[in-house]
Amino acid sequence: MLSRTFTIKKTTPRSFQVLFLRNDSSQEVEVHEGKDVDFLTVQERLERGESVFITSKASQKVKTSEKKSANLKTRIVNAFSVGSS
Repeated sequence: MLSRTFTIKKTTPRSFQVLFLRNDSSQEVEVHEGKDVDFLTVQERLERGESVFITSKASQKVKTSEKKSANLKTRIVNAFSVGSS
């Protein structure tokens, strides 16, 4: 008989941020936060010509030294853009 051992890694639930950027004169940004991403809403917004960025909140934690962060003017985040062709 074959014996197999499996290790199950518990994952912590992620929280996502979805940013909707209007491509008009207002250049408004709308942010949705939650554990799920509503891809129907994302598709609707893309069809309206808006830009959409999806990122996990955990990925935004950037480790910098206290001295460097005082001079840092830009915030670094991992983001993905989903565009339609």
